[in-house]
Amino acid sequence: MNLRLLATVFGTVFLAELGDKTQLATLLFASRAGTSLLAVFLAASLALVAATALGVLAGAAIASHVQPRYLSYVAGVGFILIGMWTVWRA
Repeated sequence: MNLRLLATVFGTVFLAELGDKTQLATLLFASRAGTSLLAVFLAASLALVAATALGVLAGAAIASHVQPRYLSYVAGVGFILIGMWTVWRA
């Protein structure tokens, strides 16, 4: 296993997930009185694992048809457009 890749992906995803809608929704579920924190943790973890698995499978399928460099360009442009849209809406 490539530990450098592992650390890079972990750091990138961890930082990207901090304070996002998913984390806030999980926080709200966990803050309800009488809620099982273990159930909230397990459900949120399984949802993130499933979403990540879809991303990995889609990335692998797309990469077999498109060069990864072009995927990086498309992802970069997509993030810029989302950022511009977010700023415009604010």
